[in-house]
Amino acid sequence: MKPLAIAVMGAGLIGKRHAERIMSEPGTVLSAVIDPSPAGRDFAESVGVRWSRSFADISPEDRPDGIIVATPNQLHVENGMEVIAAGIPVLVEKPIADDVDAAAILVAACEKAGVPLLVGHHRRYNPMIQTAKEIVASGRLGRIVTMHGTFWVAKPAAYFETPWRREAGAGPIFVNLIHDVDLFRYLFGEIEAVSAMESHSVRLHPVEDTAVVALRFASGVLGTIGVSDAVAAPWSWEMTAGENPAFPRQDQSCYQVGGTQASLDIPHLTLWRNPSAPDWMQPLVRERIPFVPADPLQVQLRHFCDVIRGDATPLVSGREGLASLKVIEAIKTSARSGQTVHLSHVRSASDHQKV
Repeated sequence: MKPLAIAVMGAGLIGKRHAERIMSEPGTVLSAVIDPSPAGRDFAESVGVRWSRSFADISPEDRPDGIIVATPNQLHVENGMEVIAAGIPVLVEKPIADDVDAAAILVAACEKAGVPLLVGHHRRYNPMIQTAKEIVASGRLGRIVTMHGTFWVAKPAAYFETPWRREAGAGPIFVNLIHDVDLFRYLFGEIEAVSAMESHSVRLHPVEDTAVVALRFASGVLGTIGVSDAVAAPWSWEMTAGENPAFPRQDQSCYQVGGTQASLDIPHLTLWRNPSAPDWMQPLVRERIPFVPADPLQVQLRHFCDVIRGDATPLVSGREGLASLKVIEAIKTSARSGQTVHLSHVRSASDHQKV
């Protein structure tokens, strides 16, 4: 089968990771790096592929089979729209946009054009998460009643030298927590209400550096999340999952799932239960659930290829990306207002037009 030509738009941290996987995958070739910056040009030269300042600079005969948009969050909709207008399948990095209304416009455009749109919530493709979902669905934990997630990391000052990371639409809620929220939706179903507080007291940037969130799922599950990019700690997906070798791996967990019969920690998939009936006075038995690891970005790329060829439908569609973004917007609204926000009240302009 002829390899698919995939271009990457945006040569930042995640864009380079996508490019590396395209180059290493037998079924794909990196056709271009699209990035107006000198750093983008230098990266393209270093890997020996064509460099373009913009998508418009690529002639119709040189256009790829698919494009991965990994530009700053604020540009996702603008870049995604030009790719969709050209009829090219697109994978847009998370979050799908920095605004629910803009995301809804992008989703509606791709659906009207019949062009596949995937959103880069790549953690769903991780075999560990697939196994966790099977455990939750199997009933082994009993009735799921609660969950907790932690994202505590220390981002260095150099990280914020890139201006957009200090501006609205960035911050750990949009940039990082959206990954966790998407996984929580994937594992436990839709979120119906959130209550949040946030602070920017460490760096005084316009965006938050710390937040706490309470979640209520439609299933009745109650959850909590702690998020900060100003804390030196081992408790985050990045530091525990071993997904990205750039982060030193810690033997800790970042999520806990509580059920009436047993509990589960993630990413180790350690299941805790009493030998007989649940009883806090009795010893707990620990069981490690096995899974076969795989690079989720590579698995996502292969899935994108299947979608391009028409052999699959998107696992994380534009609609899924929009739903996770609505939760993030609800969290930001709650943090500003001090009020609980119900997701049924977070509606995009396109939703209002349908009423």
